[in-house]
Amino acid sequence: MLLPSEFWVQALIRRAEAGGAYAAVLRRGDARAGAVLVKVVNRREGWARLYAEALRGGGETGWMEPVASKEEAVLDAYAERAWSRDPDVWIVEVDDSKGRHFLTEPVERREG
Repeated sequence: MLLPSEFWVQALIRRAEAGGAYAAVLRRGDARAGAVLVKVVNRREGWARLYAEALRGGGETGWMEPVASKEEAVLDAYAERAWSRDPDVWIVEVDDSKGRHFLTEPVERREG
């Protein structure tokens, strides 16, 4: 991530809110260089997805799903473990009835 983490998270929240979703920081990490986890919740359909930053070929930043589950409790447990290992991690939740993540970088999705 080229931008400071705090600035990037604020921009994600603004994009989500501009799109009609609700977004909030669940855990605040390092303002300059903390990694970010983005949890997307679609309460209407009863599922969630978790996205983590990943480096792609050529050093390009993208996003991937680190957990092959759509159960919110499983994703929350993963996020809490990540935060307990690295308190600099940001955890952001996007609650959107359409299930949009509002990430602008490439996203690799797991099927299922």
